[in-house]
Amino acid sequence: MIEWINFISLLVSIFLFCFLYTLSLEPKKRSQNRGEKAWKECKIFRAIAGIFEFVIILNIILWIWFPIPAINYQVHPNYWIGIGTGLTILIIGSIIMTKGIFDAGSETAKPSKETDMYGGIYKYIRHPQSLGEFPMFIAIGFIVNSWTMVIILTLFVVIYVPIMIHYEEKDLIRRFGNEYREYQKTKGALIPKFRNKSVNKG
Repeated sequence: MIEWINFISLLVSIFLFCFLYTLSLEPKKRSQNRGEKAWKECKIFRAIAGIFEFVIILNIILWIWFPIPAINYQVHPNYWIGIGTGLTILIIGSIIMTKGIFDAGSETAKPSKETDMYGGIYKYIRHPQSLGEFPMFIAIGFIVNSWTMVIILTLFVVIYVPIMIHYEEKDLIRRFGNEYREYQKTKGALIPKFRNKSVNKG
């Protein structure tokens, strides 16, 4: 029974994280109807999404002790293979995500209409935090040595990240206009585009 509760909690938490985080990505759109409080609401949505992100990680870790036997497939009989693979992804993802957070500043947790377009790593890639953070879910699946977790989390990442980017960038265009459209043309969303053309920051 506990294993099914944990598994259902994982799926529900993934859904709620996606829903709430997506809501937090459109402060400019919400402000058209909600006014200035829309920015504070998006901060709250993002904070609650963070709680569900923590629950997702907890559910994955609990799979070690509470797997569902019928769908529990090991990555490898030698646990260190899964752990090594996961840690490699985790370390690389942490470096990229940390750089993205540093360069985005307070906007990471608190959307603000005063924020300018970012510099740093954002000069090369539009969504470095997503590139670093979301594969880390898959990394934890490897660390717990479960193909079941790896597959579920890969589906989560592959399906949700393009959706997230779509809604976030629609709102960024509302905020920055043609400046962001030009930025989209010269910088890759998740893979850098090495071109000479530059985009001026706002």
